Amino acid sequence: MESTIGLYKTELIKRQQPWRSLTAVEIATAEYVDWYNQARLHGELDHVSPAEYEATYYHQNQPKPLVTTTT
Repeated sequence: MESTIGLYKTELIKRQQPWRSLTAVEIATAEYVDWYNQARLHGELDHVSPAEYEATYYHQNQPKPLVTTTT
């Protein structure tokens, strides 16, 4: 958790100073969280975004249809 907060402070808060209002910080934080969770390239995921990795996972692991037999 501490490293995530450190990244947030380094990549967003300190880089875009001075902030004009709390609302500006809140909006920028929401955009940062969206980018972090959806679009950033992640080394542990073969340098693809978390959203792309998840979509690929679910595409490759679709549940098999149930086979019903009638007697």
